[in-house]
Amino acid sequence: MSGELSDESLTEIQFEDWGSKGRYVLRSPAGDEAEMTFTKIGEHQIIIDHTEVPDAFRGQGAGLRLVTRAVEDARAAGTTIIPLCPFAAAQFRRHQEWHDVLKK
Repeated sequence: MSGELSDESLTEIQFEDWGSKGRYVLRSPAGDEAEMTFTKIGEHQIIIDHTEVPDAFRGQGAGLRLVTRAVEDARAAGTTIIPLCPFAAAQFRRHQEWHDVLKK
């Protein structure tokens, strides 16, 4: 085995809110973190500004899982998303079904 994580070893996504900023994070059993950070713009809008996936998570869909969770949370909260992060922006282009939460 190459040290990569299987889907079963990926933990649940944790949501961290620090007021005007926050992040979604996946932690591996070894302590590696894949994260997507965001900045809040008022009550009903966030900017996804950064996604980082370490090598331990590559090829496991961790980045997609993080963006998907942000989309699900935005729908539930009635929030729109501005995907400034190149990875998140690419995912929004690939997933037309997310455009209901995309800031126009």
